This record gives sequence, structure tokens and C-alpha cells, in this order.
Amino acid sequence: MIPLMICALVSMSVADTSLDRELSNLEYSRTIYVIENGPKLNVTSGQSKVISRRGGTVTLPCRIQRDPQLTSISTMRIKWTKDTADFLKEVKVFVAAGHRNKSYGTFQGRVHLQRSSPMDASLVMKDLTLDDYGTYRCEVMDGLEDDTAVVSLELEGVVFPYFPRLGRYNLNFNDAARACRDQDAVVASFKQLYDAWQEGMDWCNAGWLSDGTVQYPITNPREPCGGKNTPPGVRNYGLRDKGKTHYDVFCFTSFYRGKFYYLNHPSKLTYDEAVRACQKDGAQIAKVGQMFAAWKLNKYDRCDAGWLADASVRYPISNPRRRCSPTEAAVRFMGFPDKKQKLYGVYCYKENN
Repeated sequence: MIPLMICALVSMSVADTSLDRELSNLEYSRTIYVIENGPKLNVTSGQSKVISRRGGTVTLPCRIQRDPQLTSISTMRIKWTKDTADFLKEVKVFVAAGHRNKSYGTFQGRVHLQRSSPMDASLVMKDLTLDDYGTYRCEVMDGLEDDTAVVSLELEGVVFPYFPRLGRYNLNFNDAARACRDQDAVVASFKQLYDAWQEGMDWCNAGWLSDGTVQYPITNPREPCGGKNTPPGVRNYGLRDKGKTHYDVFCFTSFYRGKFYYLNHPSKLTYDEAVRACQKDGAQIAKVGQMFAAWKLNKYDRCDAGWLADASVRYPISNPRRRCSPTEAAVRFMGFPDKKQKLYGVYCYKENN
């Protein structure tokens, strides 16, 4: 019996002979054959997600199974990409063709194939950043065969709502992204906000997420927050004009490598004095994201209000008690007082050598 074959021509650009173009453009004209006995190439991740932390090293699994009748292993091409927040395009991470390989953008010098065996296309990624969070695709092309595996990289961290000194609902999307960056964080994804809601996060002000939607988490339904008789959940305003509409933002941060601490000082400080006091101690005034990370991930607890880099005053309580935070573990927010007030201490952050 003659095997049934379906032939489809996929038209793509032909790669240049130079290494740079060949590796950065793995597309090429090829004919794909679908045979009744099934595919001769199978690519799997073995797990749907991998969890790590900022600054760590992680391996994104990708295993290849191929028919021995296929051509030499040296013909295989491996391409790793990362989905963007809106899923409309992908970012190149790493490609390999035979003994040649190339990494791209912010991944340069941080990624390589594990290569524990000829069938191992797992990607090792070191010095993880907040931007590395997301969904990755491992595509293997072997002659006429092609298959893809998907794995998500998640980071241990904390989501926190944020608005600047200007007040609430003053950030378009680009301003929101910049505000998170300024506080050692990135704009949170929907999944990160959803996970925070499942852990009990309740916040009645709408904020930007990384996909361009505006949402907010409610665990205790009430009239100003969607209605008292509505179920708990993440309220969704949907996609909003990134340039013309203004909201708060939900930021996400993870572990840091430095030291976060309250500076013991003989007197209370103005904001400018607080900045100089940290500098004199060989540090910088701490950012909001660093306080949230210390509170959530390191259980930092201090009942002293102190200045932070954005000129807000806050203090972290992981052990609720009277006069500090009697009802819940939280980062308490004291507002944006006059910078000349001498009523507060300061929180500092010192990078590890």
C-alpha cells in the first residue's frame, strides 16, 4: 500500500548564507509532508511552567523525539522565542543551526542550550530579570519536519498597586510602565494580578496591566467597587487607549540581591536629608518595589514610617499588632507629605558587592 501524502508548500523567505542572517531568519522555503503513520518529529517540554526568581538561573525544558530514518542530526535547527504581552508578535531569544548559534537583545550572553544529549534543546537562562517572565516557545525544524513546545516562566514575587505624587488616575500606559520601572518593578500581567487576588488582594482602584487592559481585584464586594451584591473577582474594564486614558497601575517585583533596611538615625529627616543620609551610609534611598519585596518575600517588619525614593512615606508590617497594622499584614501608606517635614525616618537599599 502506498502511504497517503498531503503536500503543502509553505512560502517563506530564503535565508542568506551568512551566519547572522541564517540564524536570525530560520524561515526558508520548504515542502511539508504529512504521512498517515504520523509525524516523524515530536518536541515536548515535559512541564507547562517553571518557577524561579529574579537573579536566578533556570532551565526551560525542551526534548526532541525523532525518527531514526530522518537525515543527520546536524540538519536540525532550534529556535527559542518569547510571546509578547499582547500575544500579537514574538521576541527572538536564541537560535541554533548545527554548531552555530546566536542570542538576541537582552538575552545576549545569558542563554545557551543545555545539550545534555543530542535530543536536548532545553534553554538555560541566567541572571533572570523581571522582563524574563512570560511564555516561551521551542521550535525545532528537521528537514521537512517541524514541531513546537511551549513552557511558561514564572517568577516568585509580589504585585502592588501604585500611583505617583500627582494623585490617582494620572497615568497613561507609557507613564505607568515608567512609574513601575522607577520603583524597581514592571507592569504586572493579568495572571500575576489574578494570583495576587487568589491570595487575598483587595484594591478598589483600577490599574493598567501589561496587556493594555485595566482591571482591579476585589475579595470583599462593596458598593464603591462594583456593587455589594456582586461576586468577588478581578473586575475588568477591558482594553483602553494607551495614550489618552489615565489610571493607576499594578506593578510586579521579585527578589533583589541587595540589602533593604531602616536607617537608624538620631533625628527625623526631611526628604532631601533622607536621600543624603542613605548616600552617607553607602546606599541609596529605597524604592517602593524594594519595600514590597522585602515585606512579602523576606517578611521584613518595621513599625517606623520612612521616606522612599518617590517621596512617599510607608512602613512594612508582616506581624500585625496594635498601633502598627492591627488587622492585616501590609505595607502601610502614609501618603506624599511635604518634603520639608521632619517627621519621618528613611529606608535605604544597598547593592551587594
